[in-house]
Amino acid sequence: MKLLKKMILTLVILIAGIAIGTYFFMQGKQFGKMPSGKRLERILKSPHYKDGKFQNLNPTPQLAEDTSMPKVLYNFFFSKVENATPKKKFNFTKTDLKNLNPTENFYVWMGHSSYFLQIDGKKILVDPVFSGSVSPLKFTNKAFDGTDIYTTEDVPELDYLVITHDHWDHLDYETVTKLRPKVKQVITGLGTGAHLEYWDFEPSKIIELDWFESQNLGNGFKINAEPARHFSGRGFKRDQAIWASFILETPNSKIYIGGDSGYDNHFKKIGEKYGKLDLAILETGQYNPAWKYIHMLPGEQLQAMKDLNAQRMIAVHNSKFKLALHSWYEPMEKLHELNKEKLRVITPKIGEKVFWQDDNKIYPKWWEEYK
Repeated sequence: MKLLKKMILTLVILIAGIAIGTYFFMQGKQFGKMPSGKRLERILKSPHYKDGKFQNLNPTPQLAEDTSMPKVLYNFFFSKVENATPKKKFNFTKTDLKNLNPTENFYVWMGHSSYFLQIDGKKILVDPVFSGSVSPLKFTNKAFDGTDIYTTEDVPELDYLVITHDHWDHLDYETVTKLRPKVKQVITGLGTGAHLEYWDFEPSKIIELDWFESQNLGNGFKINAEPARHFSGRGFKRDQAIWASFILETPNSKIYIGGDSGYDNHFKKIGEKYGKLDLAILETGQYNPAWKYIHMLPGEQLQAMKDLNAQRMIAVHNSKFKLALHSWYEPMEKLHELNKEKLRVITPKIGEKVFWQDDNKIYPKWWEEYK
C-alpha cells in the first residue's frame, strides 16, 4: 500500500510539473497576445464575432462527421505515409530580391505559403516563415532540407507585409520581428494586430481589416478583406483573430491572396463581386479528408479558381513542411492530373522568378526529379 501511494504521489507530481512547465512555456512571447482595449471593443462589434469567438460564414466543423480527434491523432502519429518527406535535399536557386528592376511585375515563391510579389512598383511579402520550423517547439515540424533558402537578410524594404492569419505556418515570430525595421505597412485580419503590437510593431503601421472592409493605400492601390473558411489561434484559445483572404487592387491588376480555406460558396461570391481576377494564389496541399471543411481537397482549388473568375492560379501551401498524411509531391501531381480543362495553373520552383502575366511560359514538373 505504501508503495502504491508513493507511485501515485510521484505521478501526481510529474503531471503537475508538466502542467506548470507547459503553462510557463506558453507565456513565451512567440505565442503572441490576446486582443484587448480598443481592438477588443472593435472585435466585439464585429458581425462575425459571436459566442466569444470569430465564426465562419457557414457552419464549419473542425473535423468531418465520420472521424474523431482520437482517430485523427492516432493516424497522424502512427500511420505510415510513403514519401511523406523528400528522399534527397532540394537544390533550388533563389532570386536576388535586393537588385530588382522596379518596373517588372513578378512573383517568387519561398515555399509553403510564403511568397514575394513586386507589382506596379510595390514590394509585398505574404506570410513569411524563414525560421526553419512551423512549431513553437523548433525541433518539430522542420522545413525539408534545401527549402528554407531565404532569410530576412535577403528581403528588401517592403511596402506591405501581408499576414492572412495567425497560425504558426503563416505568422512566424522570429521572421516578422527580424523583418520589422524593413516594413512600411502591415496588412492583416482583425485581431492579429495584437500579436504584432506585442512584438513591437508600431500601431500606426498596422492595417487590420474585418471581412468586407477595405483600405485605400494610395497611388491606385487598394486592399480588400474577404472571407475564408478556416480558424485561428496560436495556443489553446482559438478564433480570437479573424482569418482572411485579400483582394489586392493595383493600378493594373487584381490579385487574390487566398491564405488557408476550405472550399465553400465564398469563392463564388468574391468572383461575382470583383469580376475577373488576374491572379489567384490558392492553397494546394496539407489536406486530409478529416479536415475537409478547413482545407481544400485535391481539385477544389481548380473549382475555386473558376468561381473566382481568375485568369491564372499559383499553387502554394506545399513542398516545405510535413503537416498532413500525403506524400510531399502529391498536391502538385493531383493538381495537374485533375486539371482537365487546362486552366492556367502555375507551379514554380522555390526561389524561381515568375513573370506570371506571361501565359506562354511552360513550368515543368520539377518535383519529379526529387521523388
